[in-house]
Amino acid sequence: MKDGYIRVAAATPQIRVADPEYNELQLETQLEEAEIAGAKVVVFPELCLTGYTCQDLFWQTPLLRSAYKALGKLIRFTRGKDLITFVGMPWEECGKLYNVMAAVCNGQLLGMIPKTYIPNHSEFYEGRYFTKGTRISEEIEVRLPEGEQYQIPFGTDLLFRCTTVPGLVIGGEICEDVWVPNSPSIRHALAGATVIVNCSASDETTGKDTYRSDLIRMQSAKLVCGYICANTGEGESTTDLVFGGQNIIAEDGVVLADEGRFQNGIAYAEFDLERIRSERRRMGTFESESDWNYETVDFQLTPEMLKLHRPIEANPFVPSVKADRDRRCDEILSIQAMGLKTRLQKIGCSHAIVGISGGLDSTLALLVTVRAFDALKIPRNHIIAVTMPCFGTTDRTYNNACKLVNSLGAQLKEVNIKDSVRQHFKDIGHDESQHDVTYENAQARERTQILMDMSNQYNGIVVGTGDLSELALGWATYNGDHMSMYGVNASVPKTLVRHLVSYYADVCCDQELSEVLRDVLDTPVSPELLPPEENGEIAQKTEDLVGPYELHDFFLYHMLRFGYHPAKINRMANYAFEGIYDEETILKWQKIFTRRFFQQQFKRSCLPDGPKVGSVTVSPRGDLRMSSDSSAQIWIKEIEKLEAELAEKKAKELES
Repeated sequence: MKDGYIRVAAATPQIRVADPEYNELQLETQLEEAEIAGAKVVVFPELCLTGYTCQDLFWQTPLLRSAYKALGKLIRFTRGKDLITFVGMPWEECGKLYNVMAAVCNGQLLGMIPKTYIPNHSEFYEGRYFTKGTRISEEIEVRLPEGEQYQIPFGTDLLFRCTTVPGLVIGGEICEDVWVPNSPSIRHALAGATVIVNCSASDETTGKDTYRSDLIRMQSAKLVCGYICANTGEGESTTDLVFGGQNIIAEDGVVLADEGRFQNGIAYAEFDLERIRSERRRMGTFESESDWNYETVDFQLTPEMLKLHRPIEANPFVPSVKADRDRRCDEILSIQAMGLKTRLQKIGCSHAIVGISGGLDSTLALLVTVRAFDALKIPRNHIIAVTMPCFGTTDRTYNNACKLVNSLGAQLKEVNIKDSVRQHFKDIGHDESQHDVTYENAQARERTQILMDMSNQYNGIVVGTGDLSELALGWATYNGDHMSMYGVNASVPKTLVRHLVSYYADVCCDQELSEVLRDVLDTPVSPELLPPEENGEIAQKTEDLVGPYELHDFFLYHMLRFGYHPAKINRMANYAFEGIYDEETILKWQKIFTRRFFQQQFKRSCLPDGPKVGSVTVSPRGDLRMSSDSSAQIWIKEIEKLEAELAEKKAKELES
């Protein structure tokens, strides 16, 4: 449960209708299995101690007495077990029969939540037996057949809060409650519940599994919570209905586990409570209702380091499924093009100036510009694509730039800047043989000046090429390639730029263009500001200098999207990149990323306009409002602590 992770389970036991003694033994077996698997929250189906399909047997005293006896046995069984479980059963109170879930933890009965919405339509006849639960929690006295006595809260507005696991607050509802417009879980979440448990007995009809899964997924998204739905399955009566046992676990709009139908068993997943809390913090519209008359019952679990089975994507900006990735790429290209199209329309501009290097970013910017011009029905030759070779330009990138522009039908202009830059070196007294930051940035600023001046010549705007990853690292020359009149790539990370260009190569239906794009994809990422090697190959490779972009994009996503602390991000990175990067490498680049991110904020504070395409951007007018003088000390200290721990670990390994 370190770093906010907690393993949860939705269990479907093989039951017998009207046999609580047998059913309780099945629950014990599954609780033991879940405990071994490390689950801390275990949810069982609706009325699972008796069976959902008991019908008029619910009126029989022997069945109720047997259910109470089974509950007592289950409570005793949980002693010493480090988990909380929710069990469905019938309960008689004040002469009325209720459909309830009982919360049990470490040999204690914590409370009971009655079902709010009692279906009495179609195949459901619950209104014949059960009474609607009341919202107000009241203390009731529970006497079980073996002599156990408890004073517990009974009502729908009841939360269970773990005092040892920050952020674990559980609310409950039963089956139909989630299918109605005003689900109790809405109140629970607004009152502070981060996890909703649902003891369910939802029968099967054709297509219902998809609907059910979507319902749970969207409820978790709407409430920004973890949602566990345990459904009853094989063992229920099939007189008129079949129950499929589809167990679903979802978190904030993502289904983490869906065991499918027609099988009994246990579904496991890990919730990230820190993610849930982070989402709620940043959503100004998630309005808590602390003044509601809720009763909260505290319980304890033992915090421990959890071995993660939860999928953590190494490339969080890039969908792993090709069909989803292609759809996302087309959508992003459309957003980028629409942004540029609208800007051109608003300012009455029919020309665009794009600096073309033969690299990925400028290629994407040109492809987007072409798409915008096509939408505006402006001839493509109104796009002025400018190649500006200098000291570091290689034949490969130069030729690719020219081929790309010609394939797309834009107007190619070439301005060799060597003489201009040398004159500038002479003016400021810089030695050309000194290949330092002045040597590099003078070239970048000369290129920007040319683009800006040409935009005046053609009454056009300069389309920026810099991407999100470069902006996060500050890997841009201030008032050089950092500046433009509209930055179409400003919220596209480097790992995604590659896929956008690849997607365009797949769908462009132009073999020559596709071949050029694929060679651009195979070219090392470089600003090409230093002279090439003797063999003409690129000498300056960006990722050798600032680190792998896939790591930086990973750090960026989890830091800005969820506000995770460095130790958690590091743990996730080691999990996601296992077998690709070792611990030392990940920690080294994480420290560099963190330092650069804070140091380079001044560049992001004055970014040009550009369209937002995803959930993470660094625009000072959009998602990131950050002082240029913020200190990185808190973050760096935590990383340095990780460095010390890793060094100590390596030393012990050497000793052994």
